[in-house]
Amino acid sequence: MKILMVCLGNICRSPLAEGIMRHLVDEQELGWEIASAGTGDWHVNEPADKRSISVAQRFGYDISKQRARHFNSAHFNQFDRILVMDQNNLKDVLKLAKDQEHRDKVALFLPDDLEVADPYFDERLFEPVFLQIEERCKQLIEEIKANH
Repeated sequence: MKILMVCLGNICRSPLAEGIMRHLVDEQELGWEIASAGTGDWHVNEPADKRSISVAQRFGYDISKQRARHFNSAHFNQFDRILVMDQNNLKDVLKLAKDQEHRDKVALFLPDDLEVADPYFDERLFEPVFLQIEERCKQLIEEIKANH
């Protein structure tokens, strides 16, 4: 299983999702590939936002070595599932889909059309966003294991 987490700049939400998911997958020795990308290209090759790194460290995850990358159409062929954090990311990713097979790989990270809030402009959101992402990563692992 190859999973790509996507947000806007690939410095707040999707690096958290990548780091948490990779850690949990490694703990269970599932052998899945986990990565992340952003629909915007402003932060390519930069580390995650220091606030994301900090909140992850407080909960025992190290995302300090991850670097931002830009989502592109080649990712459709490299990943089995592409999970996006909000409706704008969803629209931006789907614009690059070449066919229904590509579109079928894309879904919101949260169920029921819920979005992960972008904490970039509100310091207080980093911990709640982290906890929401961690819980969903645990759920996703169980859902994927049950369906494969």
